[in-house]
Amino acid sequence: MTHCSRNLVVAWLVAALVSALAPAGAGAQTIETAKVTAAPAAERVITLPGELAPFQSTAVTARVAGFVEQVQVDRGATVQKGQTLATLATPELVAQTAEALTRVQQAEARKAEADARLVAATSALERVKRAAATPGAVSGLEVERAEEDAAAAKAAVDAQAQAVAGAKSAHEAIRALEQYQRVTAPFAGRIVERLVHPGALVGPSAGALFRLEDTSRLRLAVPVPEVSLGVVTTGRSLEFTVPSHPGRVFTARLARSAGSLDGRTRTMTVEADVVNRDGALAPGMFPDVKWPIVRPAAGLMVPTTAVVTTTERTFVIRVTAGKAEWVTVKKGPVAGDFVEVAGALVVGDTIVRRGTDEIRAGTAIK
Repeated sequence: MTHCSRNLVVAWLVAALVSALAPAGAGAQTIETAKVTAAPAAERVITLPGELAPFQSTAVTARVAGFVEQVQVDRGATVQKGQTLATLATPELVAQTAEALTRVQQAEARKAEADARLVAATSALERVKRAAATPGAVSGLEVERAEEDAAAAKAAVDAQAQAVAGAKSAHEAIRALEQYQRVTAPFAGRIVERLVHPGALVGPSAGALFRLEDTSRLRLAVPVPEVSLGVVTTGRSLEFTVPSHPGRVFTARLARSAGSLDGRTRTMTVEADVVNRDGALAPGMFPDVKWPIVRPAAGLMVPTTAVVTTTERTFVIRVTAGKAEWVTVKKGPVAGDFVEVAGALVVGDTIVRRGTDEIRAGTAIK
């Protein structure tokens, strides 16, 4: 046996002797552990991005076809509800009004003729009836014919009366369109865009004349992540800041919630109403919103390093009877070095402080 072979045999014997003399629990890993603690149910505040939008916004269009005669407002003008923004010349509408009036006059003339025929038929019927009082003066057939003529004349009068009413209604409907020769503001607000000039041909399908927004009140839309929703309490106040006014804190009142999560972003949009008395805020701003999270019950907190995330699951490693156990959890808000989790854990459970998927389930831990 060579010198090298003798050395290998000696090394093997030494290793076997050390293994035989080692204590039974020497195979257990010594790993730092931590306890699962309870998160307080108190309110926490996080910062979320939001967006300001006008409380009301609309494109003002012409209700009738015509040419713009005058434009009485411009971009940035503050207007009141019902205020005239532009006036239109509507030659086609004028022609339609005149035509409708002619139809009314024609219908009234036809009704007058029918009234005259009814008077004549009624008079003839009365004469025939008086003559019929003398035996043999007129036949019964003549009386019946006179009654039928009177009834027909009465029906003609009724028909012409309905025709007059229909013509008048059509005329009034066209006359009602004349009010739209004045383009007015549907609500009080500010003209943010002017899209028309005198001489332009406008109409219901020709596009907007103005863009009107109500900026005295604003809508603050905040997409709140699912993990930060907490309890949405309508009526509570929210504080926010905007980059254009550093150091100034604005307030809004939570007014409404979508009530449903966006499947792509896993957020729920909530809206708060903002009173913009001094006009310091404008639609399109992106404020930083202080969002309070109110938990109805205490959660569970673990060190952030204890949570292991793989492609298959998110878990912590609980130590049960000296053995490693993988417990699936769902992560919540982070608070410093701790993160809130939800899963099959209870306060006081022992977990591995620095989790890793290299510690397999069933591994002995001390």
